[in-house]
Amino acid sequence: MANVPWAEVCEKFQAALALSRVELHKNPEKEPYKSKYSARALLEEVKALLGPAPEDEDERPEAEDGPGAGDHALGLPAEVVEPEGPVAQRAVRLAVIEFHLGVNHIDTEELSAGEEHLVKCLRLLRRYRLSHDCVSLCIQAQRQGFTMLPRPQVIRLRWPPKVLGLQNNLGILWSEREEIETAQAYLESSEALYNQYMKEVGSPPLDPTERFLPEEEKLTEQERSKRFEKVYTHNLYYLAQVYQHLEMFEKAAHYCHSTLKRQLEHNAYHPIEWAINAATLSQFYINKLCFMEARHCLSAANVIFGQTGKISATEDTPEAEGEVPELYHQRKGEIARCWIKYCLTLMQNAQLSMQDNIGELDLDKQSELRALRKKELDEEESIRKKAVQFGTGELCDAISAVEEKVSYLRPLDFEEARELFLLGQHYVFEAKEFFQIDGYVTDHIEVVQDHSALFKVLAFFETDMERRCKMHKRRIAMLEPLTVDLNPQYYLLVNRQIQFEIAHAYYDMMDLKVAIADRLRDPDSHIVKKINNLNKSALKYYQLFLDSLRDPNKVFPEHIGEDVLRPAMLAKFRVARLYGKIITADPKKELENLATSLEHYKFIVDYCEKHPEAAQEIEVELELSKEMVSLLPTKMERFRTKMALT
Repeated sequence: MANVPWAEVCEKFQAALALSRVELHKNPEKEPYKSKYSARALLEEVKALLGPAPEDEDERPEAEDGPGAGDHALGLPAEVVEPEGPVAQRAVRLAVIEFHLGVNHIDTEELSAGEEHLVKCLRLLRRYRLSHDCVSLCIQAQRQGFTMLPRPQVIRLRWPPKVLGLQNNLGILWSEREEIETAQAYLESSEALYNQYMKEVGSPPLDPTERFLPEEEKLTEQERSKRFEKVYTHNLYYLAQVYQHLEMFEKAAHYCHSTLKRQLEHNAYHPIEWAINAATLSQFYINKLCFMEARHCLSAANVIFGQTGKISATEDTPEAEGEVPELYHQRKGEIARCWIKYCLTLMQNAQLSMQDNIGELDLDKQSELRALRKKELDEEESIRKKAVQFGTGELCDAISAVEEKVSYLRPLDFEEARELFLLGQHYVFEAKEFFQIDGYVTDHIEVVQDHSALFKVLAFFETDMERRCKMHKRRIAMLEPLTVDLNPQYYLLVNRQIQFEIAHAYYDMMDLKVAIADRLRDPDSHIVKKINNLNKSALKYYQLFLDSLRDPNKVFPEHIGEDVLRPAMLAKFRVARLYGKIITADPKKELENLATSLEHYKFIVDYCEKHPEAAQEIEVELELSKEMVSLLPTKMERFRTKMALT
């Protein structure tokens, strides 16, 4: 390198970085990695100009640095060792080059070569990993490649597709190979290294790129701090995903929450992406019935999403969000769907807490929950203090203002339930603006099903039976058109869900109409006709559901799949009950209905005898079926005797 000016070396390195950042779609279609390969060639030139690695670092057996050696995750240096002297400085510069070569190979899907370069980087930095000069590069060392991991289902953090760093780069690489525990070790090592550095040193460390910058272009302390904190935030983000894959959901949520909080603190976020991540995190809290935390995430999502277009593009947001209207409307619809789930789950949880063994409102349970309400309100402040809050100052106030308009407590009566219902319905309309049937069939149907479920749970709180009937009628009106538009061949499962739900809505309406008729001394023919029509409609959709389970030869399966076992048994039970509820003045027709009813009750009993595991799915319905199987023959015999006498 003695014959090459240092400025020329730095210039080659900066040119390589510039080529590395070229977006793939800007390369020729037949050479998508052209810029990456050009960058790699320049990095190799710089590496050659720097000379060979110091022997005491590079000649050690490679196995010592491989996964499982423990060095990458354990045994942090007991003291800070700065890379002083020309040999140490050359080792660190080479480590920077090895890092970028590793990233380059991973970007071009050459994972083994990428791993080799990243391990070399770690080896060169072994002695200096806690130093001011090297800690940032070490923390980044176990990460690249993680962006190729399949997206988690529960906690769905996104991150702008940027080139990241090394310890974290190896964490990403091993995640791609499903070596999740190895990735966990690398990333946890990075976390421990950050914590130790901040405790023992604390000053903003050198950014790896500064190794190839002239003195006058070195970063300020403020910029170094910003970049270092960003590196650590990335690390938390990837740990959240590792814990997600390991099904350590509590830890995953904690790290996801911490990531989002840090992004706000350091003003390093993309409003649309931050908002959708916060809204997605709310779903974890909803599943855990932590409604205060879920409400906080959703309120923060609304506030931050409102910043879209107000924040100028940064290196993490290469284009202004206002330039992608379709993405904007899609994310808005996704956040709306998260709000729907919040309202629906909170209402359903209240229903489960207050219903009796036949699904009706239990006034005693309702009174008990009212007595607990004051205690819940008294504990609110202490719960809030324990929760991780997003934002400070004006941002915190804005989030609180949204929160205050939405309850996190289970509704105890119709008025409280109606407030949640109206909020959920508002977001249903918002979600449907983007998720329309033409283009987003499955999403649109799920939104409509949630809308139906909101009406269903609201009906639980309603004491007026006529109004309850109208709510179920609204459900049917929104669901029935879907069965016309859907191709049953391609949307079999969705069709089954809708058929079952429509059948159940008609079933509930019939029960309500029967209850209304029972209050009357002499129900007129109009009411009787209405009950029979509802009965007929319920039978129609239950039968459509059951027929969908038949094979191509129209034969009902001897063994019902686990995924549809309970709904199939419930459908059989309700069909049996519906035939027994048909009102007719014709004794012969009534006897036929009783025979059909008995046939379905017997199916349930016989099936559960042959398949004992099914009994656990429908314990209550099975007991009632057994009872009816013993009672109906006697009732039918009385009918036959009566018919013979007349």
